[in-house]
Amino acid sequence: QVQLVESGGGLVQAGGSLTLSCAASGRTFSSYTMGWFRQAPGKEREFVAAIIWRGGNTYYADSVKGRFTISRDNAKNTVYLQMNSLKPEDTAVYYCAADVAFRIATMAAEYDYWGQGTQVTVSS
Repeated sequence: QVQLVESGGGLVQAGGSLTLSCAASGRTFSSYTMGWFRQAPGKEREFVAAIIWRGGNTYYADSVKGRFTISRDNAKNTVYLQMNSLKPEDTAVYYCAADVAFRIATMAAEYDYWGQGTQVTVSS
């Protein structure tokens, strides 16, 4: 059974940085796509970034391009989201997700497994 466990959320001032981690277990993820999504109160879940585990191709939402970096550590089966220059509008619950297909997927419905989420709050 696939398990995704996020960590690293917290409270940070605008302009600050945070790194989220997603520890994956239960499968071999080498053919998966891993994504990060976020959901603010009263809003729909939105795509943030994705990485194809094999090869490391990445894709970002325009709202985070140049500020966020997604990466993976094969040995640790962990995906990271480095978030710099954080803004109050980045405040949300951040979710890690896994898509069993070999593709860049940006729609939440395309992902098969989800973590429980971690809260990121950016104060102004």
